[in-house]
Amino acid sequence: MTETTLTTETTETTEQELTDKVVASFDAAKDERFRQVMRALVRHAHAFVRETRLTEGEWGAAVEFLTAAGRITTDTRQEFVLLSDVLGISMLTVAVNEPGPDESTESTVLGPFFVQDSPGIELGGDIAGGATGEPAWVEGRVTDADGNPVPGARVEVWEADDDGMYDVQYGDATLAGRAHLFTDAEGRYRFWGLTPTPYPIPDDGPVGRLLDHAGRSPMRAPHLHFMVTAPGFRRLVTHIFVAGDAGLESDSVFGVKQSLIRPFDRHGAGTPTPDSRRLEGPWTSTAFDIVLRKE
Repeated sequence: MTETTLTTETTETTEQELTDKVVASFDAAKDERFRQVMRALVRHAHAFVRETRLTEGEWGAAVEFLTAAGRITTDTRQEFVLLSDVLGISMLTVAVNEPGPDESTESTVLGPFFVQDSPGIELGGDIAGGATGEPAWVEGRVTDADGNPVPGARVEVWEADDDGMYDVQYGDATLAGRAHLFTDAEGRYRFWGLTPTPYPIPDDGPVGRLLDHAGRSPMRAPHLHFMVTAPGFRRLVTHIFVAGDAGLESDSVFGVKQSLIRPFDRHGAGTPTPDSRRLEGPWTSTAFDIVLRKE
């Protein structure tokens, strides 16, 4: 056995002994789930350092990156959610928490721009609230897996305007492009929104620099957010995406699922609308039926 081999084995033993010691430091944790998660975190983080032979300078740069993410985070911008999204961790968390394939509507990422206490609208109302964009009529039905309607389900929707900006990014406290409504006795919902357009996730911070360094685009495929809740059912967080858009294959947060792609049919100016609304320009329409999973 050569001196180099002995040195390598000694180093590996010392490294593993450190990992084992840190893992064992959580043995007295009172919460079993906390103990399980922290032990796994230590094992995988230490394995990453060993695999990459991470330098002290590289680890220092990582700490600076996380510090910058914390500094840029506000009540209306969550840089750590963006980081989770672009690394695919958000979608992986969604995947591992899906009970398994069934008839229910698939989930996708929440995203960083959800806001509590959105305005309420009546069925057929308009969520735009001053946000600019092409009008889109959206309708559908909320049911359980057996096709039974879910009346009174809360349907929360939000989206960016045609400049690719969410209301909270403007910093003026005006809520636009978001609202909630409730399904009728037959589980049906309907509203006016905006035809989704592609937009970049906020890329003026550390996550944007990470994407630029990786040669990746910050663009999201055009989409409309949904959050649907009803007593006795699992909360559903999902989107619908615009069929035929070129960005479906390169969504920056890996959120696109085939079952969530919907055609937005185009209608010329003057075409009658489902609710007889008078529109001066073109508009689109789509249908999205939602199946909730029981608790």
